[in-house]
Amino acid sequence: MAIEALSDAERADALDAFSDWDYEEGRDAIKRTFTFKDFSEAFAFMTRVALLAEKADHHPEWSNVWNRVEILLTTHDAGGLSSRDVAMAEAIEALLD
Repeated sequence: MAIEALSDAERADALDAFSDWDYEEGRDAIKRTFTFKDFSEAFAFMTRVALLAEKADHHPEWSNVWNRVEILLTTHDAGGLSSRDVAMAEAIEALLD
């Protein structure tokens, strides 16, 4: 079964749940910048996210500059934000606890 983009109501619920994430309307995506003590901490975080992404077979768009990691989540096959992005955001947030 093909993955579908979230409905307007589902998207609104997801945005409420992830208030630290910004909505990119033009891409129907969510984005967050994480800041760490230094590059080593940022890279360790990226490694943990990479392992989650491989397990879920759902990979973020991201960039890293020294102690900052920017992550953007959208589902290209669905043409926008999907339940896979919500699940990935939840898993990423759990890494910070």
